Amino acid sequence: MVPRLGEEEAQAAAEAVRSGWVAQGPRVARFEEEFAASVGARHGVAVSSCTTALHLALVLLEIGPGDEVVVPSFSFIATANAVRYVGATPVFADVDLATGNVTVATVDAVRTPRTRAVVAVHQGGVPFDVAALRDAAGRWSVSLVEDAACAAGSTAYGRPVGAGSTISAWSFHPRKLLTTGEGGMVTVDDPQWAARLRRLREHGMNVSAADRHASTQPVLESYLETAFNYRMTDIQAAVGLVQLGRLADLVAQRRALAARYHDLLADVDGLTPVRDPEYGETNYQSFWVRLDREYATGRDEVLAELAAAGVSARRGIMAAHLEPAYADVTPAPLPVTERLTRDSLILPLHHALTEADQDLVVDVLRKLAR
Repeated sequence: MVPRLGEEEAQAAAEAVRSGWVAQGPRVARFEEEFAASVGARHGVAVSSCTTALHLALVLLEIGPGDEVVVPSFSFIATANAVRYVGATPVFADVDLATGNVTVATVDAVRTPRTRAVVAVHQGGVPFDVAALRDAAGRWSVSLVEDAACAAGSTAYGRPVGAGSTISAWSFHPRKLLTTGEGGMVTVDDPQWAARLRRLREHGMNVSAADRHASTQPVLESYLETAFNYRMTDIQAAVGLVQLGRLADLVAQRRALAARYHDLLADVDGLTPVRDPEYGETNYQSFWVRLDREYATGRDEVLAELAAAGVSARRGIMAAHLEPAYADVTPAPLPVTERLTRDSLILPLHHALTEADQDLVVDVLRKLAR
């Protein structure tokens, strides 16, 4: 992933610096409002990362020791880590082979009476079936947190990912389409939740630092609960506002490049690229391919051959339950997760990718398929 950053972002950041207001301030407030509107949510609360967004979501839901939270192992490790931050127990669910996402069936298979929440991931920008999983969460009386780290610009059932969500967490890391360097967002519709999230990200203060400094009268703030320092800076938000204006073009460009990959790879036996699910469209934050039994070469050798040809590809999405940090966890069988993390790789897909670059990638994959 190569972030698309240019002179407009540089100027926006410089203007924030020159303004003298570089901490959380008016640009953050504007970015929250415009990002929330873009994903169909009523409120956005900017934070320092998607990891802190997930943490605050679980704090808000009062998840804690003795509770279980169902998460996919097939995700960046932060998804599971956030559950441990609040003292709860992550329970790993398997995923769908085509989308890499949890489903109603895979969650239900590991759900117990202690399950308080599900953190479902729109993996690599591929939306999960929001209608089905939201309905199931309601029937189960559990909270659904949407890890939309990769999903800005993706859609489900004709609406932006995030629309209709109880609570969603977003990432603006440089590997995402929309970046602020580091940074994240929580989106909700409930105004009381939004107000508490704003307190939680700022030490539990009953008035924000920005409002306190803007007041013409002395403000004696109070601290309502033990909370955190998870703020975004105005410099980051200035960059984010420019990036948000580029998002639709970035998604369109990536989808065009993905369509070309699909055309070029259509006759390569044993190789299955990620595609749109029937109910939505992915932003192709990641373009991964699965190597099936018919493919003649193992995944690690494919990565080595691509590297030798000057192509920077990556292993597929990790499986958290296979990492040393979770060696103390014995999950239910996760055959699809383990197959995907073993047999998939992520191909280059970014705004600077040329047709010649794609042709080189496909030539190597075609040769190794024989």
